[in-house]
Amino acid sequence: MAEVKVPELAESITEGSIAQWLKQPGDRVEKGDYILELETDKVNVEIISDYAGTLTEQLAEEGDTVLVGQAVATVDESGAAAAPAAPAQEAAPAPVAEAPAAPAAAPAQAQGAPKEEAVPGQGVIASPAARKLAREKGIDLNAVQAVDPLGRVRVQDVEAANNAPVQAAPAAAPAPAKKAAAPELNDDRVEVIKMTRRRQTIAKRLVQVQAEAAMLTTFNEVDLSAVMELRNRHKDAFVKNHDVKLGFMSFFTKAVIGALKQYPLLNAEIQGDHILKKNFYDIGVAVSTEEGLVVPVVRDADRKSFAEIEKDISDLAVKARNNKLGLSDLSGGTFTITNGGTFGSLLSTPILNAPQVGILGMHTIKTRPIAVGDKIENRPMMYLALSYDHRIVDGKEAVGFLVAVKNMLEDPEQLLLQG
Repeated sequence: MAEVKVPELAESITEGSIAQWLKQPGDRVEKGDYILELETDKVNVEIISDYAGTLTEQLAEEGDTVLVGQAVATVDESGAAAAPAAPAQEAAPAPVAEAPAAPAAAPAQAQGAPKEEAVPGQGVIASPAARKLAREKGIDLNAVQAVDPLGRVRVQDVEAANNAPVQAAPAAAPAPAKKAAAPELNDDRVEVIKMTRRRQTIAKRLVQVQAEAAMLTTFNEVDLSAVMELRNRHKDAFVKNHDVKLGFMSFFTKAVIGALKQYPLLNAEIQGDHILKKNFYDIGVAVSTEEGLVVPVVRDADRKSFAEIEKDISDLAVKARNNKLGLSDLSGGTFTITNGGTFGSLLSTPILNAPQVGILGMHTIKTRPIAVGDKIENRPMMYLALSYDHRIVDGKEAVGFLVAVKNMLEDPEQLLLQG
């Protein structure tokens, strides 16, 4: 009997929740067939079968949390289904999905229990191969001494730790598998809704970044007259030549890149007592979806034209709203732009997208009277907000960055020279 296991997904993902079974006990599966949809912290991933045969048993139910490397189903490669297993499983998913602590979930958790030693090391920077070896050996990554000066755990570090018998503690981790029971309310005016894994993760990370980072926000305003005039002059030809609209995001992305080149610490991150200053520009663009905010990344945005940036943003937004983003679309951004103005926000304080140390908030455009020389003119104005991590970015740099963005947007020709 072959076991279908949760594969290695990404370096930062160690577990997920079963969102939906795509195959049921007794169903015929071919090698490469999707058998379940797994909801992770970042995206939903469809898990395939590495075997051809008949699905004989589901080892976890919809809503259950499963670990990377945990067996979730069995496949009979001879093609014969296990008759007793199918009826019991077919009735289970619907009524039990909202009751994580029910006894039916115990066998699945027991199967994955030896693997749970990797969970305490979830915050450790380690290669996927090192994580896999640590799970196999039952080693807590927090206890592994890394040779790398930046603290990254490699395979050789785990192998060295395996020689010390104290490292493994298989009996220590049964408790984290328990889930909080839903509150019981005897009031039909109140609806109890279980948070999705993504919403839980968003909540935890927003609280975490405010607890760990010295976050400050500085504000400015920008006159978008020049950008709007430039867009109006070129929008028809732009669509005709590139098959995509010329929006504001490409201007802001180019301006951000130009400012990051002047103030590189805003394109960095903190690891322990080291600063990782990045000499590439992968710009995250926040996108709102029904399941919560996601931040897909425009890769090497400094090397792309306005049209290429607009196409990338458009394609990523469509994928996000159709729940088709892959892990590669979401990982590794160096700086984030979020546009609350699309919902009418006049001014807000964006929260950092950890481990990044800077995020630019755009807002709605309002026509306001502005002093221009000796005259008062109505101009299309937008408030800008830059939240930054004061641990490595000083106020002078943050203000300078935002002024640089403002200046480039008010004189868009600079974008060709600096962005």
